[in-house]
Amino acid sequence: MISTVRQIYNEAFSKERYQDLLQAINEDLPGMLDFRIAETPVFVPKELKEKLISACDHIIDVIAADNFKELTEKAIPRNDYVPNEDDHAGFLAIDFAVCRNESTGELEPQLIELQGFPSLFGFQAYIPGQFRHHFPIPESYTSLFNVADRDAYVDELRKLIVGEHDPAHVILLEIYPEQQKTRIDFELTRRFLGVEPVCLTNIKKEGRTLSYEKDGRLIPIKRIYNRLIFDDLQRFVNLDTEFSPTDDVDVEWVCHPNWFFRISKYTLPLFDSPFVPKSHFLSDLEAYPADLENYVLKPLFSFAGSGVQLHISEEDLDAIPPYERHNFLLQRKVQYEPVIQSPDGLVKCEIRMLFIWHKDEPRPKLVTNLARLSRGEMIGVNFNKNKDWVGGSICFFEP
Repeated sequence: MISTVRQIYNEAFSKERYQDLLQAINEDLPGMLDFRIAETPVFVPKELKEKLISACDHIIDVIAADNFKELTEKAIPRNDYVPNEDDHAGFLAIDFAVCRNESTGELEPQLIELQGFPSLFGFQAYIPGQFRHHFPIPESYTSLFNVADRDAYVDELRKLIVGEHDPAHVILLEIYPEQQKTRIDFELTRRFLGVEPVCLTNIKKEGRTLSYEKDGRLIPIKRIYNRLIFDDLQRFVNLDTEFSPTDDVDVEWVCHPNWFFRISKYTLPLFDSPFVPKSHFLSDLEAYPADLENYVLKPLFSFAGSGVQLHISEEDLDAIPPYERHNFLLQRKVQYEPVIQSPDGLVKCEIRMLFIWHKDEPRPKLVTNLARLSRGEMIGVNFNKNKDWVGGSICFFEP
């Protein structure tokens, strides 16, 4: 997107240097990298950066409003409601496709999805340094916002995740964390903050008190950094646990599980912005849009693009039973603009803006980002098998 920077990077690029980057990651974190790292970061021009920030502000205006909880009360499935919800989400991730405005010809962001749930906040502190070490990145370009450097960024994470507790009493909660594709992020979080990844099956419960075992002793849990997605639990039958996340227990949540549902696809119809495609609950439509080919069908309660239908017909929609229609969303399609110059063509890009939200602050704070590159119809592993210059990355923004 910035031709001079891109040219310098691509001229310096080689498959050997890329393999050196991957080897360095594997030496730092053996056996941990289980998703594809793209061959390049994304270099974002100032004009697009400003539009991304403006788009986020439009969205946060709705999320930070006094009536947001009232508007999203029905977002939480009855069986997944967790007691002791706090005032707002601790984390916010907002995903934008990079598109081209048909009228102006300028690049602009279009909202794809958002979540009140942590993303790869640990890994995104690590990967920029690897790219800088192996490839030419302009010194004045940064992946960070509102923090001076990586140390200041990690301090912000520590303040939010650990708070005033001893890190030993704070856990990262997942189901079989050692098997998750994001385990590299869990390990980096442990190294940065001293917070242990703990499996749901290994949590002990006595009354309203939780604990976990480490080095042969039980350690009380005061605070849970939640990385557990409730949908994942359905994949495990006969799961033997003493603790269910819906139990009323004496712990603090970061981020409280209810925010995963409140800030989600359920929220999309609430936004009115030039950077947000029109969205409708299927149950609210008296008639389907005449240009149905320009819409995508999304199940509300899914993760990482599962269940999304790109090509739909009236028959597809009619087949959804009336009692299920409130769980589906029709969203106007966006047209990704291929903007990343690879050695053999242009590649599409999605940018995730990552926020933290401290308890005493009225709005979340933008701190970093995540980028994903794709040659397929959608962003995601299934659409990019056996392709290069695709996968996860980081944006460096023009100052």
